[in-house]
Amino acid sequence: MSSRFRKPKLFRRSRVLWGSFNLWRPRLVFWTGALAIGVISVGFAKLADLAQRIFAGLAQSSEWTWLLPLLLTPLGFVLSAYLAATLFPNSQGSGIPQAIAARHLHHEEDRTKLLSLRLAFGKIVLTILGLLTGASIGREGPTVQVGASFMLAVARFGGMAQAKGLILAGSAAGIAAAFNTPLAGIVFAIEEMSRTYEARANGLVLMAVILSGLAALGLSGSYNYFGTASAAPTILRDWIVMLICGVGGGALGATFSGLALYAGIRIRRWAHPEPLKRMLILAGLCGLAVAAIGVVSGGQTFGTGYQQARSAVEGQPLPLLFFFEKLLAGFLSMISGIPGGIFAPSLAVGAGLGSTIGTLVGGSVALAAILGMAGYFAGVVQAPMTAFVIILEMTGDHQAVIPIMAVSMIGYVTSRLLSREPLYHGLSRVFIAAAIRGRRNVEKGLHQREDRG
Repeated sequence: MSSRFRKPKLFRRSRVLWGSFNLWRPRLVFWTGALAIGVISVGFAKLADLAQRIFAGLAQSSEWTWLLPLLLTPLGFVLSAYLAATLFPNSQGSGIPQAIAARHLHHEEDRTKLLSLRLAFGKIVLTILGLLTGASIGREGPTVQVGASFMLAVARFGGMAQAKGLILAGSAAGIAAAFNTPLAGIVFAIEEMSRTYEARANGLVLMAVILSGLAALGLSGSYNYFGTASAAPTILRDWIVMLICGVGGGALGATFSGLALYAGIRIRRWAHPEPLKRMLILAGLCGLAVAAIGVVSGGQTFGTGYQQARSAVEGQPLPLLFFFEKLLAGFLSMISGIPGGIFAPSLAVGAGLGSTIGTLVGGSVALAAILGMAGYFAGVVQAPMTAFVIILEMTGDHQAVIPIMAVSMIGYVTSRLLSREPLYHGLSRVFIAAAIRGRRNVEKGLHQREDRG
C-alpha cells in the first residue's frame, strides 16, 4: 500500500519541478538577454570610439591631410551602402525606425526582416566602418536596433510571445546602456517607441533597463556621458539664451527632419529604376561632400561630434558655423543610405548651436550648449520628455533642471508647428509599407498557384 502511494507523490513532485522550470525558463532567458545587451552595447561603444581614433590618427599622420578624407570617405560610403543593400538589407540608417515599424507588424516573418541577429551583426560592423571612414553618424540609434533584435532572438529561444513588449524592452536597454542613462531609456521607450503607456510592457522595459544598465556599469563604471556640468542661469542674458535656444533649436530640428523625410521620398523615386547602382552613386557623392565639409572645418565634423559637444558643455566656445557644418554633414550621411544614427550628431549640432548663441548674446557658453542640445534634439525627434531626461542624465546639470525642461518643451512646440510628423515615425512608414507590399505579393502568388492547381 505504501509503495502505491509513494509513486504518485514522486510523479506529482516531478511535475511541480518541471512546471517551475517551464515558468522560470522564459524569465531566465529574458534576464540573460538583457545582460547581454548591456555587454554588447559597451563593446559596440568601445569599437566605435576606436574606429574614430584610427580615422583621426590616419588624417593627422599624413602630410596630405586634406586628400585622405577625399579618397577614403567616399570609398567607405560606397562600400557600406553596397554591403547594406546586398548582405544586410534593412540595416540602412538609424535603426530606430526599423524597431518602431517592427512593433506595427503582425507576422513574425515580417518582423524578422527588420530585427534579427544577422542584421544586428551587420549594423554593428557597418556603423563601425562608417566611423572608420569619417561618416558623421552615431552608434546610439543602431544600438536600439541591435538591442531589439537580440531581445527578440533570445525570446524566441525562451518561448516568450510578447513581441511588442520585447521590442520596447530591447530598445530601451540599448539606449540605457549606450548613454549610461537608465531613466532616458525608459522614457524613450514609452514616449518615442510606443507613444502609449502599457503597464505590462513597461514592466519588461524596466527590468531590461536595470539588467543592461548593471552589465554596462560593471564594465564601464559610473559616468556621465558629457561629464558633470554645473551651469545655471544667473543673469538676464542667460534667460534670453534659453528662449532663443528653444525656438531656434526647435525650428532647426524641424527643418532637418522635414528635409530628411522629403529627401527620402525623392531619393526612392529617383533610384527606383536602378536601385543598387543609383544608391551607390548617391553614397559616393554624399561621402565626397562629407569629406569636403570635414576638410573645410578642420576635421571637426567627422565622426559622432562627441568631443566637440563635450568641450562646449565644459565652456569652450565652438566655431560659429560648426553647428551648420555638422548639420549638413549629418544630413548627407543620413540620406546616403549607410547604416548609422543621428543621436550623437544631433547632440553635437545642438551644442554647436547653443555655443554660437551663447557667444553672440554674451551668456554662459556651457549653459547655452546644454540648452541648445535640449532644444534641437527635442525639435528633431519631437519627444520633449526624452530630450529633457537624456540631457539631464548626460550632463548631470541639476542646477538647470527647469531651463532644460522649458527649452525641451519650447523646442517641441516649435517643431510641431513647422513639421507635423516626427522623424523616426515618418521613416518607419517606409518599412511598414514595404512589409505590407511584400506580404500582399506573397499572398497573391499563393492565390495564383491555387488557381493554377
